[in-house]
Amino acid sequence: MSATVSPLRPVKGATREPVWLSPEMVCERVPGLTVEILTDRRKKGLRPDWRKPSQKTVIYEQQEIDDWVESTRHVGRAS
Repeated sequence: MSATVSPLRPVKGATREPVWLSPEMVCERVPGLTVEILTDRRKKGLRPDWRKPSQKTVIYEQQEIDDWVESTRHVGRAS
């Protein structure tokens, strides 16, 4: 007896597929960031978040990179 498998339904409200970036692509996106700095941040467990789908592969989700950069925003004081 085989089970019937239903296809996955789109998540309600989901509007986009994730865009995956290599460390080099992240550094191209964020001025002043280098692969060495990004590697050091990973080793220290600091943001941005990353994925490691294989032993030698590290990837980042583009929206999470954008959110991380936005979280570092500093607002100046009015003079």
